Amino acid sequence: MDSEPLLQQQLDHHQSLAYSNHSSSKILTLPTVLTLGRVAAVPLLIFTFSVDSWWGRTATTSIFMAAAITDWLDGYIARRVCFLPHPLVMRLCSAFGALLDPVADKLMVAATLVLLCSRPLNIAVFGQVPWLLNVPSIAIIGREITMSAVREWAASQNGKLLAAVAVNKLGKWKTATQMAALTILLATRDSSLGETGILVASGVIFLYLSAGLSVMSLVVYMEKIRKIL
Repeated sequence: MDSEPLLQQQLDHHQSLAYSNHSSSKILTLPTVLTLGRVAAVPLLIFTFSVDSWWGRTATTSIFMAAAITDWLDGYIARRVCFLPHPLVMRLCSAFGALLDPVADKLMVAATLVLLCSRPLNIAVFGQVPWLLNVPSIAIIGREITMSAVREWAASQNGKLLAAVAVNKLGKWKTATQMAALTILLATRDSSLGETGILVASGVIFLYLSAGLSVMSLVVYMEKIRKIL
């Protein structure tokens, strides 16, 4: 007679333990670990950028490329995998990771832009036009700060506003051109590559294209919000 309540208590206890363990394990999912790795890589990127040697320049480019690849992987999991109703899939996705992912991206991009502006490439055109990288960098960083504030405000309002500021195709193209531009500009700091004038020019063009797409996407988001309000 008394064994049934005792058995039920034991089952309830094991279920509560399993739930607590599952909840705690949801914090450190694979995408979240990759995102935390990108955050931790920012000070490492700053250190290697300051090292004036071939390995410092190679390490800086490699760190940024690894961050870009893990960013794409996180995005792929978020878009294609997290919506699948499967227990293994649920273990890959967490609200904490979704919150941290854009923060890690903005930190890495902003740090790289500031570093490139602080120590321009040793190319003649940069001596003639010292603000060449400053203008698109300010536009990109300013847009990211503005959109972060807008998305936080939209999340506190209603679902329509939040949907209006969801990532669109312009945002995806902005990110792609941005990653390409920064990878090229970091890689061309390596003098062992020989003549890099064409590569530098392509990197600058991609950066301005990314800045233009950044401003354009911001205008599109604001127009969507204006129509809802």
